[in-house]
Amino acid sequence: MCGIAVVHDFEPTQERLAAACEIGERMLSPIAHRGPDGQGSRLVGSTWLGHTRLAIVDLAGGRQPMTSEPGSTATGRWVAANGEIYNHAELRDELGGPFSTSSDSEVVLHVVAARGPDGVHDLKGMYAFAVAAEPDSDVVADELVLARDPLGVKPLYWARHDGRLLAASELGAFDEEVRPQVEEFPPGHVWTPSGGLRSFVDLRTDPLGSTEPVGPSYTTREEAHTAIRETLVDQVRARMMADVPIGVFLSGGLDSSLVAAIMVREIEHVSGPGSVVRSFAAGTPDSPDLRAAREVAAYLGTEHHERVYTDDEVIEVLPDVVRSIESYEPSLVRSAVPNYLLSELAAQHVKVVLTGEGADELFAGYHHLRELDEAALADALVEGVEVLHHLNLQRADRVSMAFGLEARVPFLAREMLAVAQRVPVAWKLLGEDGQEQAQEKAILRESFAGWLPDPVLWRRKEQFGDGSGTADVMQRRAEAFVPDEEWTTVRLEGLPPARSREELGYQRIFAEHLGGIRADRVLGRFATA
Repeated sequence: MCGIAVVHDFEPTQERLAAACEIGERMLSPIAHRGPDGQGSRLVGSTWLGHTRLAIVDLAGGRQPMTSEPGSTATGRWVAANGEIYNHAELRDELGGPFSTSSDSEVVLHVVAARGPDGVHDLKGMYAFAVAAEPDSDVVADELVLARDPLGVKPLYWARHDGRLLAASELGAFDEEVRPQVEEFPPGHVWTPSGGLRSFVDLRTDPLGSTEPVGPSYTTREEAHTAIRETLVDQVRARMMADVPIGVFLSGGLDSSLVAAIMVREIEHVSGPGSVVRSFAAGTPDSPDLRAAREVAAYLGTEHHERVYTDDEVIEVLPDVVRSIESYEPSLVRSAVPNYLLSELAAQHVKVVLTGEGADELFAGYHHLRELDEAALADALVEGVEVLHHLNLQRADRVSMAFGLEARVPFLAREMLAVAQRVPVAWKLLGEDGQEQAQEKAILRESFAGWLPDPVLWRRKEQFGDGSGTADVMQRRAEAFVPDEEWTTVRLEGLPPARSREELGYQRIFAEHLGGIRADRVLGRFATA
């Protein structure tokens, strides 16, 4: 997990390339928090690559930008990558090497060299990367390849300005004069100078690839239970890959509790005898999340840590939270506050945490979904996954990386998405025809019967901002954001009309931090009222 910055010059001269290096170094500085373990940069042909490193895998040999062993198919290429490739060991066996390091990022070089830009589809994980080729190498393919993972777990933004292409992990990396041109690099896409921007995956019909299409729907609930349970266990185990301590965000709700339960069963196999799972919870005093998390931690036997905060602390960190998540959407800010304080705590103990993000979108976890008929529910679930990179995933990445902490999301593995697509929609809610007793994520709960106490396994869904007690704080202190007389008269240039006094307060912070950014280009439909 790291931060990257890229400057590619379409009209390279010695003078312009020198200027590109200066631009790149300026871009790297604002994202230094994403990689507290070191920085590196390199001019590769017409492309400057910059990297801030959070060392997770191959602590000694994983510095970037990175090249590969002389004489390999990847010779002449350099990579700057953000994220993790969970199937890197399997790809190493398939590709043969030789490899210079045990870093998962080096596999990216070999995949691009052996299979071309479209080979990105074979990478399983969360990532955003740039691969650049030396001009005097034997490389025939494009001199630059940019790519982002299918769900947008890891961020990437780009812009064209003054004959250059610029890309970075966060909006704050771009110079003010460039910001009006900055756009989001779309998830599941790859770009090269010759081929342009193109999709390499279709999550709706083909999340695993053409050789492994999504099969027909499960015919029995038992068949679905087995597939859900075994796949989630596999994906949690894969995301425990690290050469540093790992932990879990534990709200006491179903999703994080299941991830914690699996980690407890797997920790000694992954990290060795005597290893323990560290769990982390945050909330206002005696909030529902804190109480539930204590219960789950005691049941599972985790090493549990809490961040208990006051109303004043919530208001104090709000500007930092809005600047970190690079969004002003109120529901996102509310959930980001406890996550921000939680990340600050966790970073004192571990470098990696697993979270329960994505289960609600895969298995119908929100209350309002019970009001939909089957067809509308199916559409809503698909859309929910497709917009996560603007909501929960954006929040999860930014608040964790603000403290040099890596957040991993096992529910959002493509394998889990494929399984969820095979579960009949009606099985995802308990009850029929909108009955009041319908409960969200019924099939997921059934799949893990016996893994958690029943009160936890069947606990109703609460938004993190609600369960942690933060939403109440926001409501009580709304007047601290914008006075009444300004709420009806103030509108910020370049941003849509605020829907509430609370949102206007967040917009002000956003505009002060990222003046010139076109919100509609980086936040999608969440930029508009």
